[in-house]
Amino acid sequence: MSSKPVKPVVISSANGNKFKNGGDMTCVQKAFTMMTSGNADVLDALIAGVNIVELDPLDDSVGYGGLPNADGVVQLDSCCMHGPKRRAGGVACIEGVRTPSLVAKAVMEQTDHHLIVGKGAQDFARAMGFRIEDDLNTEHSRKLWLEWKRRIDPKHYLDPQKRAEAGRKAMQQMVAEGLIDPQHIYGTINCDGINAKGEICGVTTTSGLSWKIPGRVGDSPILGAGLYVDGEVGAAGSTGRGEANLYNLCSFLIVENMRKGMHPKDAGMEACRRIKANTVEKRLLNSKGNPNFGINFYILNAKGEYAGVSMYPEYLRESTKEVVKTTYAVCTEKGPETLPCEALLQGRPED
Repeated sequence: MSSKPVKPVVISSANGNKFKNGGDMTCVQKAFTMMTSGNADVLDALIAGVNIVELDPLDDSVGYGGLPNADGVVQLDSCCMHGPKRRAGGVACIEGVRTPSLVAKAVMEQTDHHLIVGKGAQDFARAMGFRIEDDLNTEHSRKLWLEWKRRIDPKHYLDPQKRAEAGRKAMQQMVAEGLIDPQHIYGTINCDGINAKGEICGVTTTSGLSWKIPGRVGDSPILGAGLYVDGEVGAAGSTGRGEANLYNLCSFLIVENMRKGMHPKDAGMEACRRIKANTVEKRLLNSKGNPNFGINFYILNAKGEYAGVSMYPEYLRESTKEVVKTTYAVCTEKGPETLPCEALLQGRPED
């Protein structure tokens, strides 16, 4: 743990400085305020921040109203890590609970385990007093799922290979028509923070890949992939294509590189280079031979230094032909900001 006072920082994915769920604060602002205006535990502050996004039906990549799986069921994943306590908790494929981050925290505090999944996670949540709902779809998320099902052949007459291709094309069409934000195909929120004492924590929560195979779990609830925290070194979390992150355990890689002395930006760039080098399947490459997907990392170290790093600096919103910058959110004593990510490659995933 750092022996010198640290300037507090909260860093997150871009949706952490966008959605307010009808209130007057975004995720990073809420977390920073709690962390610096009292004795709130860092993890409690971060989870209170991401709860805003989990509960906001306007964000269809997280929590309530998150885009469902291929069967129309919203399945959520989350994990959290507490640097000072050296503890962690996670849930995956949990249904019926709007705030999986709080269930992940309960796993950390109330059990000797890290990860509980599926019906077991829901039963655990019920036992802990969480409200279990029959359906976490909103009218918006259900409408988009029905549109997706209509496009891939509702009679299910296609063979598996053709159905997979049809599903991919339907997704691309819905992105092109502006029905789905390209960043929400792999939508997630990661939020990490450090207080003035140098205490570091992190949390990641998601509804996962849109229209995923039921039961699919990505990187978000997996320690070392969607999130990793070492209380003496720093924290890193991710959004984007989970499989690419899982193959490389990038959050762990980033923290270990910071342990060796790398700045957060350099450690994140190394993770992006690792993903690029290990992406060899033609279906995952664009016309330039680079990854045809986006992935972002949100990183801070024990000194309070931070960075948002991505594979690409921008992406194309097909519906409007607008080029959109890849960004991240941060809150310091200057207040909440949305900043451009540092990118490994030029251009866009679609190139």
